[in-house]
Amino acid sequence: MSYLYFPGCSLRSTGRAYEESMLSLFANLGVPLSEIDDWNCCGATAYMSVSELKSFALSARNLALAERQCKDSGTVDIVVPCAACYLGLNKAQHYLNDNPEIRTKIDTALYAAGLKYTGRARIRHPLDVLVNDIGLKEMASRTVHPLEGYRVACYYGCQLIRPYADFDDQHQPSTMDRLMKAMGAEVVDWPLKTRCCGGSLTGTVQEVGQRLSYILLKEATRRGCNVITTACPLCQFNLECYQSEMSRRFDDTVNVPVAYFTQLIGLALGIPQKKLGLQRLFVPLRESHQVNVVAGR
Repeated sequence: MSYLYFPGCSLRSTGRAYEESMLSLFANLGVPLSEIDDWNCCGATAYMSVSELKSFALSARNLALAERQCKDSGTVDIVVPCAACYLGLNKAQHYLNDNPEIRTKIDTALYAAGLKYTGRARIRHPLDVLVNDIGLKEMASRTVHPLEGYRVACYYGCQLIRPYADFDDQHQPSTMDRLMKAMGAEVVDWPLKTRCCGGSLTGTVQEVGQRLSYILLKEATRRGCNVITTACPLCQFNLECYQSEMSRRFDDTVNVPVAYFTQLIGLALGIPQKKLGLQRLFVPLRESHQVNVVAGR
C-alpha cells in the first residue's frame, strides 16, 4: 500500500502535532506517504463563501497535481488528515464530476497552468485507511502499550463525516471509537461527537464560539471521559486552547486534555512521545493515564 499525502496549511502551523503523530504512525505501520509536490492551500471553508469557483480551482489544482505525480497508475489515493481540507477537496471533486459548467471553467484554468484533472484521484482520510485498509485486527496486534485507564470521548466534528465521507455512518460515526477500543481504551458514549465546536466563531464572536466548545467539553467530562480525541486541527485548537478563558467566562473549571487520535494510537504502538508531538499539548495527558506508556517517552 502506498499513498500520496496532502498536509494542508494547518498541519504546518497550529496543527503540527497532528502531522508529527500521523507521519510517525504511518511510518511505524510501514505505510509510505509521498507528499504532493507543490501543493497549495485548499481554500478551507472560508474561501467557499467568498468565491466558490476559485475555491474549487484551488482544490482542483491539488487533485490534478496528485494525478500528474502518479501518471502511470490507475486510482490515486490521497491521504488528507485535516477535516476542512478533506471537506474542501471532496466538495470540489463532487462539483467537478457533477456540474459540466463548473468543470469546463476549472478545466480551462488548469489548462492554463499546464494541468489536467481526469477524476482518478480518491480522497481518503487516515481513519478510513487505518480501519478499512490496514484493519482493526492488524492495528490491535501491533499494540504494545494498551491504553488502559484512558476513558476517551471521540470527537469527529461537523466537517469530516458529513456530507461526503463514505467510510463511516454520517449520523453515528464509529471509526475512531473502534480504533480507540482496539488500542485498549474505554470509549465514552456521548451524543455530541459531530456537533460543531464553534469553528472560526472563537476568533470573531468569542462568547458564542467558546460557549459551543464549553458545551462539548462539559458533556464529555460529565460522561466520565478523561481525554477527548479528535481528527480536526481547528477542533483541537478550540477545545484545548481556550479552556482557561472558558473557565473564567463561564465560572466553571474546564481542564481536560484534547489529543489527536493519531497521538493516542501512537502511544499504544510504543512510538516515543516527542515523535507524536505530545509536548505541544497545552493541557498535558495526566501522568496517571500514561502508566502503561512510560516506555514510549
